[in-house]
Amino acid sequence: MADAKVIPFDDDRSRGGAGGAGGATQRPARRRGAGSRRHGAGTAAMGDVQPLPGRTPVGDDAPVPRESRESRESRAEHDGGAAVSGAASGTESGSGDEAGGLEQRVASGLAFLRRRLTGDYAVDDFGYDEELTDQVLMSLLRPMYEKYFRVEVKGIENIPSEGGALIVANHSGTLPLDGLMMQVAVHDNHPADRHLRLLAADLVFMLPVVNELARKLGHTLACAEDAARLLEQGELVGVMPEGFKGLGKPFADRYKLQRFGRGGFVSTALRARTPIIPCSIVGAEEIYPMIGNARTVARLLGFPYFPLTPTFPWLGPLGAIPLPTKWTIQFGEPIHTESYPPEAAEDPMLMFNLTDQVREQIQHTLYKLLVQRRSVFF
Repeated sequence: MADAKVIPFDDDRSRGGAGGAGGATQRPARRRGAGSRRHGAGTAAMGDVQPLPGRTPVGDDAPVPRESRESRESRAEHDGGAAVSGAASGTESGSGDEAGGLEQRVASGLAFLRRRLTGDYAVDDFGYDEELTDQVLMSLLRPMYEKYFRVEVKGIENIPSEGGALIVANHSGTLPLDGLMMQVAVHDNHPADRHLRLLAADLVFMLPVVNELARKLGHTLACAEDAARLLEQGELVGVMPEGFKGLGKPFADRYKLQRFGRGGFVSTALRARTPIIPCSIVGAEEIYPMIGNARTVARLLGFPYFPLTPTFPWLGPLGAIPLPTKWTIQFGEPIHTESYPPEAAEDPMLMFNLTDQVREQIQHTLYKLLVQRRSVFF
């Protein structure tokens, strides 16, 4: 035992014979006990994991042959390649869908231009162009509606899905943007895709370009005859009885309703036996805070008023940009007129009562929305 030497794990040097490379001297083999492993038959292959004596291989203790590990690695590589291939296929499929959608939009746009150039489109007796409104004009108004004013719509379910109805709203904002936003609100939110036909003042149809655009959008003259025809045709008609008195009122009188005329809209609804739907708009009063009125300039230009705001006309064209206020449009519960007899339209007291009822409902809703509003801009 005293002569025993420690043999390093480098078996090549211990096993090399006298004729081996370098002529290394053969070293005696290390003694092994009776319980030690012996080379030969029944010896486990190098690299296999053997269980402890007296313990059955279970689960992770079981020997794992090298071939099994290699096969698992091969399967993992194959599955990974398949996953990458599937992801690539999905990306290609998504790109194909986007390309197909783009091609479809381009084809639709070209077909639209062809119809416009050839005159192959329909316009009703009032000049309303439904295709142009849906494809172009609403698309131009929608960014202002969704992103700039961030309009919130309530009570859209109070508008009937079919048949005529008269929507009566407050009017404000110096420029009639509230009517346009109300039109987009009905067009984009009503489940039946209804279109609102607004009754506009004479001045709208006297201005170049504005006249044509108003007709294409479905606006018509604010007179009883046109309103009655539209309601009889089952259209949704919008009216703002305050007129220029509400649109051009001073900022100090904001959200205080002006007189609703002589109740002509109530008489029209009674004759057509259609419901009246009050509508309250919050947010339009602050887009152009009107602090003054240049009446001399207004008379020279033929306008009902010439607004002076904190930005207009002092900043020139930049002063015409409206302030980005947060809007809320709420459609109230309808006031039904079907139960009234035909001669009710000639009863001045009834018309006065119904007009006052609509006005009070709009005013009350305005106050309620103002209390709920956190900020003018948010």
